Amino acid sequence: MILHDLINYEILRLIWWLLLGVLLIGFAVTDGFDLGTGILLPFAGRNDIERRVIINSVGPVWEGNQVWLILGGGAIFAAWPQLYAVSFSGFYLAMFAILVALILRPVAFKFRSKREDPSWRARWDAVLFISGFVPALIFGVAIGNVLRGVPFRLSPDMHIFYDGTFFGLLNPFAVLCGLVSVAMLVMHGAAWLQLKTQGPVADRARRFGSVAAIATVVLYALAGYAMWRWIDGYQVTSVQPVDGPSNPLLKTAVVQQGAWFANYAARPWLWAAPALGFVGALIALAGLQLRREVLTILASALSIAGIILSVGASMFPFILPSSIDPRASLTVWDSSSSDLTLFIMLVVTVVFIPLIVAYTSWVYHVLWGKVDADAIRDERGHAY
Repeated sequence: MILHDLINYEILRLIWWLLLGVLLIGFAVTDGFDLGTGILLPFAGRNDIERRVIINSVGPVWEGNQVWLILGGGAIFAAWPQLYAVSFSGFYLAMFAILVALILRPVAFKFRSKREDPSWRARWDAVLFISGFVPALIFGVAIGNVLRGVPFRLSPDMHIFYDGTFFGLLNPFAVLCGLVSVAMLVMHGAAWLQLKTQGPVADRARRFGSVAAIATVVLYALAGYAMWRWIDGYQVTSVQPVDGPSNPLLKTAVVQQGAWFANYAARPWLWAAPALGFVGALIALAGLQLRREVLTILASALSIAGIILSVGASMFPFILPSSIDPRASLTVWDSSSSDLTLFIMLVVTVVFIPLIVAYTSWVYHVLWGKVDADAIRDERGHAY
């Protein structure tokens, strides 16, 4: 408990806010190329062998990549229970659509090659495309709605009331954010296919990936302009203790135009996050054109990290603002679990995250190399 005494409640809350960002980035970077590859499947693969090459490029690793999604959901549940309650109940139908897509993906992987009927395989290919496109779009739409503010309120006894609808989530700004998400994951999927495949598949992936990289830059810029021009931010207007109780209603907050850019004005070094989003995508574009495989995958990963970090940098200390009652908005300082809970979770995280990273790194090392189309034809060593 001596270590616990050295890490106060404020630092623990800040650490878990940062860890939440790390887990989201880990999911977007690892499972992101799985989703992007699924979206590219009908376009980069023109025949059955080429599509099997694409599927087998992610087949051995996609399940392991899902770990980051599980960790992220678990972290939200344990470290930020109010965030979990509001988001998973308010976005229930959206989350259900993502869940259905993620359940269909392993079914498609397993069943696609069970029969040689072209129509059978074409249907499962469509499922793989949908199971890549739908989560990529909805995750981005969710972020767009978080930036706009979510229509929820809290009663004095902390009961949550969500007053929005599913179709209300599909507003223009949120859809624009969804398109940013789709574009950046297609770029990442193309970078992965350039790394893992060769011949016509890699060539087509480079073409589509180049378009996606340009679209990422353009759409991300449009989203930033829209957020500055039309999307109001939120600002806490009362003194908020950083080690106070987890009760959002103890503060006051207002909606204010340009508030999401206040952190950048106060701390100019935060501009590094959106700059990384733009520069990473441009380097990935150059890497695709120059066929620099490792550079491209690293650059696309950095672009994804920068885009996600820019959202966190804009909103801090807000985690989930309320468009109905700004006072009920959840912040880093008033919506976390207890001091002891955060500390115990941090100890567990310090032990297990390095193990997960080490194991994942070993798996990727063992599976390093390109998927061979000839081996696919001969049924040698490929499961899908």
